[in-house]
Amino acid sequence: MGGSTNLPPGFHFFPSDEELIIHFLRRKASLLPCRPDIVPTLPLNRYDPWELNGKALKAGNQWYFFSHATQSRTSRNGHWNPIGSDESVSSGGSNVGLKKTFIFSIGEEPFQATKTNWVMNEYHLLDGNGSSSSSGSSRKRSHKKKGHSDKEPSNWVICRVFESSCNSHASFQEEDMELSCLDEVFLSLDDYDEVSLPKN
Repeated sequence: MGGSTNLPPGFHFFPSDEELIIHFLRRKASLLPCRPDIVPTLPLNRYDPWELNGKALKAGNQWYFFSHATQSRTSRNGHWNPIGSDESVSSGGSNVGLKKTFIFSIGEEPFQATKTNWVMNEYHLLDGNGSSSSSGSSRKRSHKKKGHSDKEPSNWVICRVFESSCNSHASFQEEDMELSCLDEVFLSLDDYDEVSLPKN
């Protein structure tokens, strides 16, 4: 199914953060069918971002897939580093999930890695205590008996990967930039309507 949308001609997959959480991740975590069933499941650490084409769901210049939350986001040629703060995703006035943002770096961390323009948004469900369900699953697993599976339903995440439009390697710490690479990333997403270009 990787890369195939199974949607009629003219239909495009362009979900908001809320829709990814409510209509896809929540149903996946509840073991309910996702309709349309177009988002594949991939192990995050098996592929570099440029290898997702044909495996993850491609929608424009973005790739979507389900995965299990993991502390290690290292692939064969690099690793995903967190940037910025976690963002709340709300629906109907209530927080329903978290969005974490990562940038892919090639090489060994921390001193020999080269940042790329590849960005990943990783979406987590919130449990009843307001923390991410993957964190709650980690705590529960510490009390599990040996031999039990660590793949709990609430441990699911949904990922959106894309390459930012910056011409050079992304730098999220440069100063005195009229429009930073991170701003370009945010402006490329439909759910960042509140972000605007600085006026001259």
